[in-house]
Amino acid sequence: MSRDISPDVKAIRLFLTEPHACSYLENQKATTAFVDPGITVDQKLYSHLSGLGFRRSGRYIYAPRCRDCNACIPARIPVRQFKPNRQQRRCLKQNADLNIWVTRRLNESEHYPVYKQYLNSRHADGDMFPPTIGQYRDFISNIRDYSVMMEIRMKGELIAAGLVDILNDGLSAIYTYYSPKLPKRSLGTFAILAELMLAREMGLPYLYLGYWIKDSPKMTYKARYQPLELLRNGEWAPMN
Repeated sequence: MSRDISPDVKAIRLFLTEPHACSYLENQKATTAFVDPGITVDQKLYSHLSGLGFRRSGRYIYAPRCRDCNACIPARIPVRQFKPNRQQRRCLKQNADLNIWVTRRLNESEHYPVYKQYLNSRHADGDMFPPTIGQYRDFISNIRDYSVMMEIRMKGELIAAGLVDILNDGLSAIYTYYSPKLPKRSLGTFAILAELMLAREMGLPYLYLGYWIKDSPKMTYKARYQPLELLRNGEWAPMN
């Protein structure tokens, strides 16, 4: 990645939160830097920020700025170099009957129940629990100009969905939710594989996965997608 940073990025004001309990590591305090919400972040600027390790959550673009911890490491998959492992190939095969749709319009009455079931089943201990329709609208269904929703359907029924942002150099996987009633299908894995296929079809070189955290069980799954690149000391390099 080029180290040349545009003047727009240099001029951005960041706002720091007070230290708060970390969502991923016990007994750790986290501090988050948010991009000034008063400025307009278009696709070009957003792409620059993603390359520097920032992420989007709803209306906010943020990055960790913890004083005593640097465990959150931005991760991305180089799409052309990715090779599915045996488990991932098996996942693709067992889900070959599913249909994948990409849309900018979603039916909340269809999506929200899947989102709610997912949070209740998989993340009842997280800071997004309990789910509400207001939370869903702010976080997911307020689709940006540069965003799309990937829908995964089985015989027409929505069973998984992933919000994806389109960057200049890749796709950014914002959030995925899926039915907890089909554990044998490994829908979380399949959704990432589907996003990789979408990036390849669009001719985009990277799929940004957010942060890899070595000691967080919730985040270690990202290391299964190889080769994986990590942003360390301002440079993207293959995971050792």
